[in-house]
Amino acid sequence: MLKKQHLSYAIISGILLSLPWLERCSGIFLWVAFVPLLLVEDDYHSTFNKPKKELFLYASLTFLTWNILTTWWLVNATFVGACALIMMNTFLFSLVFWLYHITRKIAGNIIGGVALVAYWTAFEYFYLNAEISWPWLNLGNGFANDIRLIQWYEYTGTLGGTVWVLLANVLITAIALEYIKHRNFNALWKRLIALSLLILVPVIISVKQYDNYSEKANPYKIVVIQPNIDPYNDKFGGMSPDQQLNIILQKADSIGNKSVDYFVGPETAIQGYNLESEINNNWAVNKIRTYLQHYPKAKFIIGSETIKEYSPGEKLSGTAHKLRNTEVWYDNYNTALQVDTTHIVQIYHKSQLVVGVEKIPYVKYLRFLEKYAFKFGGTFESRGTQEDRGTFYSANSKNRIAPVICYESVYGEYVTGYIKNGANFIFILTNDGWWGNTPGHFRHRSISQLRAIETRRSIARSANTGISTFINQRGDVLQTLGWWKRGALIDNLNANDKITFYVCYGDYLGRLAYFVSACIILVTIILFIKKRKK
Repeated sequence: MLKKQHLSYAIISGILLSLPWLERCSGIFLWVAFVPLLLVEDDYHSTFNKPKKELFLYASLTFLTWNILTTWWLVNATFVGACALIMMNTFLFSLVFWLYHITRKIAGNIIGGVALVAYWTAFEYFYLNAEISWPWLNLGNGFANDIRLIQWYEYTGTLGGTVWVLLANVLITAIALEYIKHRNFNALWKRLIALSLLILVPVIISVKQYDNYSEKANPYKIVVIQPNIDPYNDKFGGMSPDQQLNIILQKADSIGNKSVDYFVGPETAIQGYNLESEINNNWAVNKIRTYLQHYPKAKFIIGSETIKEYSPGEKLSGTAHKLRNTEVWYDNYNTALQVDTTHIVQIYHKSQLVVGVEKIPYVKYLRFLEKYAFKFGGTFESRGTQEDRGTFYSANSKNRIAPVICYESVYGEYVTGYIKNGANFIFILTNDGWWGNTPGHFRHRSISQLRAIETRRSIARSANTGISTFINQRGDVLQTLGWWKRGALIDNLNANDKITFYVCYGDYLGRLAYFVSACIILVTIILFIKKRKK
C-alpha cells in the first residue's frame, strides 16, 4: 500500500467517524469507520517486524480529522480551550490505537482484535470518570439519532454501543483482508454469518422493544421555558437579573394554567451573588414564590448561581476560596433550586464540572493553575460540588426530580445516581448559547435521548437558548423549541419508578474492559519476554 493510500485511508476513517455527530446523520457509519485505518495498520503489521512511528502519525491524522469535524464549534466559547481539547483527544485516541498495534504485533490477530475492543472501551470508561474528562466522542453516543436501534441501552448504557461498533469493525476488517489476500469465498461465510448476527440481532431486539414499550400512565403537567438571552452580550451584564427573571416568568405565564405541576427554567437563570444562608429571603426566590400564588400546585425548578460562606472553624472543602483582604472563606456553585409556596427551598449543586471553564482538575495539587482558567473561558476559581446526586421531592406526592445541570447529562452512570436516589423524572437545565448555532447544541439535546433510554425516565429540558424539549421514556422527542427562539412549551409526561438493569449496574462493561485489558497487557508482556529470550 502506497503512502498516498495510507493518507487517504486515514482521512476516510476520520470522516466516517465524524458523520454520526452531524445533525440527523445515522450512527451506522460507525460499523465501518475504523476499517480504512485498520487496513493501514494491517499493512504495517504485515510489512515490518517492529512497530513503526508512522502508523501513530496516520492514526493521529484519523483522530484529528474526527475531532476537528465534530468539536470545532467549541472555538465559539474558547479558541485556546478548543485547540487544547482537540490535540489532547487526538493524542489519547492515537495512543490507544498504538497500544492495540503493539499488542497485535506481539500476541497475534485474535488477542489483538480482542485488545482493540477492550482497550478502547476501557479508555472510554476511564474518560468518563477522570478529572480531565470529555466523553463527547464516546462511540456509543454516535447512535443518538437512531433510538429505534439502541433500546437495549437500558441494559448496557452507551458502552454497549461502543463494544458493538468495535466488534463490527474488527469483523468487517477480517472479512476484507481475507478477500483481498486470498480471494477465498469459502472461508468468509462463517465470518459473514457472525457479522450478520452481530448487527441484526441487537437491531431486531431493539425495534421490538421500541414497538412494545408502553409507559405506565402517571402524568404530570410540565412547562419548560426558553428565555433566549444572549450569553455573551446580555446574560452576564447587558441585561439586569430582574429583567431576565421577568422574561422567564412572563413566558411561563403565557402558557401555564392551574393544573401545572412543574415549571422548569434554564441553567444560571438567577444571576448575582445569592447567599445560600439567606436563600429563603432572596429577591428572586421571593419573586418566584409570589408568582406561584397563582399556581399553588406547582413547583418552580430553575438554575442559579449561589455562594456558601463558611463559618469560623468550619471544615473547608477542597474548592473553598478566601475572599480577598478578609478572613471569609466561601464556595460558589452552579446550582439548581426548587421553589414552591412554602419556605422550603431545595438546593442541588452541579458536580460534573467543565474542565477549564468551571474547575481546575486535581485542584488539591494544581491550585496554582487557577490563575490561567480565565484564558480558557472560565473563572479564576473552581466551583464547588457535592458528593451525592440530590433529588427534589414534593411534600404532597412521592414524586422526585433529578435536577441535571448542562454537562452532567453527558454522563450515563452519573445520571443513574439520581435514579437510585428516587428520581421519577429527569429535568435538564442548560445553556447551550455559548456555542452559537452549530451542531454542538443539537448533539447535546440528542444525548439527552440516550439518558431517557438508559433510565426509562421522561425528560423535560430547559435551555437558555439551544433546544428546549420534552422526551419520553423511549427517547422520542415530543416537542421542541429550537435555536434562538424565546418561548415556552407545555406537555404531560409520565413519571416512572422502575429501575433498569443499567441503573442497577452502571458502566459494568467499562469495569470488565479494565479487567480484560489488564489480562491482555500481562499476556503481551509475557510473550514479549519469551520472544526476546528466543
